[in-house]
Amino acid sequence: MYKAIFIFLFLMIPLFSPAQSTYYELRIYQCNDGKLDDLLNRFRNHTTKLFEKHGMENIGYWVPSEGNEQILYYILGYPDKAAREASWKAFLSDPEWQEVARRSELNGKIVAKITSRFMTLNTSLTPAIDISAAAEPRLFEMRTYDCYPGKYPDLIKRFKDHALGLFEKHGMTNIMYFDTDDGSLLYFRTHKDAETARRSLEAFRSDPAWIKARDESEKDEKIVKKMDGIFLKPVDFSRMR
Repeated sequence: MYKAIFIFLFLMIPLFSPAQSTYYELRIYQCNDGKLDDLLNRFRNHTTKLFEKHGMENIGYWVPSEGNEQILYYILGYPDKAAREASWKAFLSDPEWQEVARRSELNGKIVAKITSRFMTLNTSLTPAIDISAAAEPRLFEMRTYDCYPGKYPDLIKRFKDHALGLFEKHGMTNIMYFDTDDGSLLYFRTHKDAETARRSLEAFRSDPAWIKARDESEKDEKIVKKMDGIFLKPVDFSRMR
């Protein structure tokens, strides 16, 4: 009996793989026209492995779920900011990477623009990141909230006390929440598909519990100055799917 339990627990270990990093980077690559597939092939066959070689943790990779935008979104994890700088220095000077980059761009430059956001995990909203693959494909939603001055703690409190539970109530799964270096809240949640997402968001926004929580939290003044959101689908080589 004990042997059977041990084997069961051992088999269960790979199903939950918490990220080991404490410092994160969201990188957004805007490709030149028609070059997204070339970029994905480079990441799939080379880049992700070289990241790991140089101490970076691959968290997740996504592309927009709708439209023909030539954009790749991905998150890397690092032990700290200093480790991030050292890893990128080593990666960019690696002869293997330099040859991969050269060969992949024989027919033209792939990436037109790179944007980065640096983040730490908000452990009051996300105790740990689960980077094991889901049983079925998920639709990811990335949202960013910029607050009015001094209102960020109020936003975090509203999420912790109300929004997280209400998201789950209406079929949305909380994945990871980050405090960005520029003072925003950036988070990911998932849905089964686009139609389920639409129904869940409609139900959440009309829920009396949410309306009450929102109004009470903003009885003195508004909290959120600007909110952006996008639906994303994981690529085939993403650890988080």
